[in-house]
Amino acid sequence: MKGMYQKYAKLLVHYCLELKRGDKLLINSTYLAEPLIKEVFREALDAGAHPELQISLSDLSKLFYDHAGDAQLRYVSPMYLHAVKSYDAFLTIRAPFNVKELQSVDAEKKQKVAVAQTGVKRLFMRRASTGALKWTLCEFPTESQAQECSLSRSEYENLVFSACFLRRESPEEEWQKMRTSQQHIVDFLNARQHIRIVGRGTDLSFGTRGRTWINSDGRRNMPSGEVFTAPEENSVQGTVTFSFPGIYMGEEVENITLQVESGEVVKWTAKKGKSLLDKILQIPGAKRFGEAAIGTNAGIRRFTKNMLFDEKMGGTIHLALGATYPETGGKNQSPIHWDLLADMKKEGQIFADGELIYKNGEFLIQPQSKREDGGSLR
Repeated sequence: MKGMYQKYAKLLVHYCLELKRGDKLLINSTYLAEPLIKEVFREALDAGAHPELQISLSDLSKLFYDHAGDAQLRYVSPMYLHAVKSYDAFLTIRAPFNVKELQSVDAEKKQKVAVAQTGVKRLFMRRASTGALKWTLCEFPTESQAQECSLSRSEYENLVFSACFLRRESPEEEWQKMRTSQQHIVDFLNARQHIRIVGRGTDLSFGTRGRTWINSDGRRNMPSGEVFTAPEENSVQGTVTFSFPGIYMGEEVENITLQVESGEVVKWTAKKGKSLLDKILQIPGAKRFGEAAIGTNAGIRRFTKNMLFDEKMGGTIHLALGATYPETGGKNQSPIHWDLLADMKKEGQIFADGELIYKNGEFLIQPQSKREDGGSLR
């Protein structure tokens, strides 16, 4: 198993973060991820970088919410702010003790913390959009995550390794292949200005004039496999139903349907967790979409209640309420970025400038080289 984590660390340090000599790297995780942390630390040192650690203990987040007063909920750590201002790279290795740890926390407390972090999150995203700050989010398999999706730890471990191509001879080459295969989709979409998504309980349209579609190829999220953009904020119109639960700080909101007018959510329903949805939509900027994306990773075949994996599933789309990624050209600002997922494998269609380009979970467009002689996109 050590050999697999060495392979994982090489992928993270060299392909994802592209660490260079002198780069200051902050690694954020829990002590459960010790095998991977050690390998990343070693690989970063060999690359000439300066790795440092921020390690969490079990139950600290729950203790914080249970005992923090109003001023403490609104407090912004000057240490974290300094890191966001001055470090060259962030690596977050998710390795939770208990994915349900914050499920019973009062939604208003979560809202206060989210709002307080607005400024530092905005700075993080601004530096990332210019390339001044490199970041990657990845997963270390734990018992808690495995139980959440009804797998044994070894089965969940295999899911993580397979999704990251770690069982292939050269994971980096596999991710470079995905980058190439997705680029023709991005190029095609960047030449279009209007998108319409149709599915069960969904008929939603938005403009993308002046926006950029991004090829998500594993350098920020590991694993990845999606193309995404930011809708023109006032252009989003229609209704969207999310067939998978929305998960916010360990709490599930099921069967979410949103009605959108002139870019803003005006009506919403949920079969479960509506009180949390009500609170989330009170957060500044949370009634507008900061992202629209299409999952492309065919190697992720099941819903795991972990959005790092789930939003990448081939045959799905996701929309994020809240903050946009500045590199897309989006302008919506918010302390949250909450991804919501819908299955497109049955009755799903996507139109670009009125042309059907995606049906039942599959793109219908072909690479430019196959279209040069007048070939159809279908």
